[in-house]
Amino acid sequence: MQISERPRVIVLTGATGFIGSAALDALARRPGVLVRALARTPGAEREGVEWVRADLGDPGSLRGVCEGAAALVNLASYIGRDEERCHTVNVLGGAALLAEAVRAGVRRIVHLSTAAVYGNLPHRGIEVDEVAPDPVSAASRTRLASEAPVLAAGGTVLRPGLVLGAGDRWVVPALAELIDRVPASWDGGRALLSVIDVGELARLVDTLATAPGPVAGGIHHASHPAAVTSAGLVSALAAEGILPEVREEWSWNRCLEQLRVRPGRVTERQFSLLARDYHQRADSIWRLTGLRPTPTPLSLLPAAAPWYRAHLARA
Repeated sequence: MQISERPRVIVLTGATGFIGSAALDALARRPGVLVRALARTPGAEREGVEWVRADLGDPGSLRGVCEGAAALVNLASYIGRDEERCHTVNVLGGAALLAEAVRAGVRRIVHLSTAAVYGNLPHRGIEVDEVAPDPVSAASRTRLASEAPVLAAGGTVLRPGLVLGAGDRWVVPALAELIDRVPASWDGGRALLSVIDVGELARLVDTLATAPGPVAGGIHHASHPAAVTSAGLVSALAAEGILPEVREEWSWNRCLEQLRVRPGRVTERQFSLLARDYHQRADSIWRLTGLRPTPTPLSLLPAAAPWYRAHLARA
């Protein structure tokens, strides 16, 4: 009688979130893989997924979650403005999860951080830490701090830029608000931005977590290797009926003046991240994984357009 091999167990946090749910789909499709998905509220039962009730905000709930696992993929974080909760979840919870992984002998660790750790200083085409990290929000500060134990354990840290796709409740909704408040091409639309489709980011995560051979640890920018201009991004969204077209070009100072007289949820700092140069070189992650990116950064935008139109209509 042939005895079937045990599946490789991959522990995944953030499995019910925007990026985590895309990674869950990619990992669960892998033959011979069992995803141990950690969540405060487990999702629907599905083949290849074992849900475990756990919470980074409650380190006690993490005991034993990495037993027998081949890899840990930590995509969970708190990105709100509550500094104490940011520290509890992102720093203390992340460290507790890493301690569980190390104790269980997990050798493959993939951790999601953010390119927002570079702060507000505009930049074009930087390599990792070519500009010293200078995070200005509680979320970014604590996500930067959460990288340290991952690197100490030999893990891989991913810093994506703007993540697009169905389920995105930050980037395109923020752009929609900003176009309403500042109805122009911001500073001529020349800003270079780093973007990636959520499905592409999930492919990178999946490959890093399941690669058969050793994977070098360290920090990598995790965006499409080609930049997109702010005008190009807004135009592509307008072409899909997601955003209105803009016809005027305004200087940066005029844009800021208009933003300040029309208050909204999106802050001036966040406007800067979307309207000024914020581009990091990401070639290394594609070389490391051996994957080929889509032809352009916005190739997959049409597939997400129906979701965006419906979401913005409801909002």
